[in-house]
This record gives sequence, structure tokens and C-alpha cells, in this order.
Amino acid sequence: MEDKVNYTLVGAFVLALGAALVAGVLWLAAGIGGHKRYDPYQAVMNESVAGLNINAPVKYLGVDVGKVQSIAIDTDHPQQVRVMFEIERGTPITEDTLAVLKTQGLTGIAYVELSGGRPDSPPLVAKDGSVPTIGTRPSLTARLEADVATVLAGINRTSTAITATLDAKNREALARTLADTATLMHTLAAQQATISEGIQNTARAARNTARATEQLAPAVEQLGPAIERITQSAASVQKMADEIARTGVDARVAVDAAASGVRRFNAETLPEFDRLLAQLNQLAGSLRRLSEQTERNPSSLLLGAPTLPPGPGEKASP
Repeated sequence: MEDKVNYTLVGAFVLALGAALVAGVLWLAAGIGGHKRYDPYQAVMNESVAGLNINAPVKYLGVDVGKVQSIAIDTDHPQQVRVMFEIERGTPITEDTLAVLKTQGLTGIAYVELSGGRPDSPPLVAKDGSVPTIGTRPSLTARLEADVATVLAGINRTSTAITATLDAKNREALARTLADTATLMHTLAAQQATISEGIQNTARAARNTARATEQLAPAVEQLGPAIERITQSAASVQKMADEIARTGVDARVAVDAAASGVRRFNAETLPEFDRLLAQLNQLAGSLRRLSEQTERNPSSLLLGAPTLPPGPGEKASP
């Protein structure tokens, strides 16, 4: 007995199953039901973005956080490339976050690497209402190209300097120098015996000097006590000089004190002495007058001075 198969139902089931599989794949590709949300960002590259394609991954410290949405040349600055990103919401994009272009392993597939900034840096927001712009830094390839260009420029300058140095005149001078050096070497080779004899004489003189030094050692040891006595004498002379210096200081102090006494004598004693001399002069004059009066009239010591007769026109005193 043959089974009856409904091919219509089988075909419908296969179609339904295929549609379900396609829907599941699309659902998974869309981010598991579209639960992830993305925010737009942009970066301006100052170098070539060769190898970077749309939907290329955007990584934050190696973790996939988004993808490249578009790549276009900046019309205002033709030397720059503006790259638009879609980055998962919640990724810590701050004002000092930097984007750099990198290649993945040996495949050469380019992607954008984001590196975080300081923990206390504020989140990156658009200042003019447009898409926030992430800062950039040169990629490894760009830095290598710049360094290679600098090295090549230095090599070029060095080559130019060497070429300018080794011109015809300098090459001729260098050839003469080499010739003179060769002549000098030949001369030295010819005088080898004389040079060897001079070296031997020098060695002999050095040995004689060493023996003379050994013989002078006892004499130097004998001079030791004399040097010590000279040192002691110098110390004694120094001590005597110190004593003389201290004596000079004391003498200066005494002279200063004497000068102060003389100044005080001039200021206080001399005026009194002058008054005493004046009084002594007056007393001497009085004694001289008394002596003269006594010689003329000795009785005046007892009777006093005689009364003078009245002159013409004068009356006698009672």
C-alpha cells in the first residue's frame, strides 16, 4: 500500500522553515533584536586612509564598539578626510579621547582604534549642535613615513656636504697628505735602529733616576729634624708677632686714654689756672705797691698812709 504524500504541505513547510531561518539570521545580525543603540561621531584624519572601508570596525582599547559609517574628503580642507562612526551608546568617549588608524595583523585590514583619556575628563559633546568630533593622532605608518623622510633629508644633506668637501682641490690636498704620510712612514722605518737606541737610552736614564731617588731618600730623612726645627722656629716667630700685635693694641688703648685725659685737662683745668694766674698778678701788684710805700715811709705800717695836703683851691678834710 503506497503512502499518499501531500507535496503542497511539504513545500509550504520548507518555505516557512526557510523564511524563519532567514528572519533569525537577520535578527541576529541586527544586534539581537536591535537592543543596542548607537551614537554618531566623526573624526578628521590628516593622512591617507588607504585600506579603511565602510563598516570597518571601530575598537576602544581593542574592544569592538562600533563601525565606520562613511568616508569622504573634507571639501573645506582637501588635505583632510572626514570619517563618520557609529559607536555604541555608553562607550566612554571623552574630550581627550583620540582616534588612530591601524592595520590588523598581516592581513592589512584597516580599522579605527580609540584610546581613552583621563578618568576625570568630561564626556565629548558637540559644541555647535553637529556631530561630536573625536581628536586624532598620526598612525604608525604616518610616523614612520615622517621619520624616514627626516632621515633621508639628513642623508641627502650629508651627501651634499661630502660632495662639496671632496672637490678637486680637496682631493688633491688629501692625495698630498697621504703621500707625505707614506714618506714619513718610510723615514721612520729607515730610522728604526736609531729610534730603538733612543728608547734604550731613555730606559737607562729612567733606571739611573730611580737609583738617584733611592740614594736621596736617606738625605731627605736626615733633613726631617731640621725641617721640624725650622717649623718650630716659624711657630715661635708667629707667636712673638702675635704678642707684639697685642702689645700694640694695649699701647693704642693707653694712648687713647691719655689723649682723653689731656682733652679733659684742657677743657676743665686750664680756665681755672688762668683765673689763678690773674689773681696772683693782682696780688703781686699790691705787694709791690706796699713795698714801695714802706720804703718811702716806714711808719705807714703803723700810722697808715699820710694825708696828702689839699691842692690849690681844695679844702682840707676834717
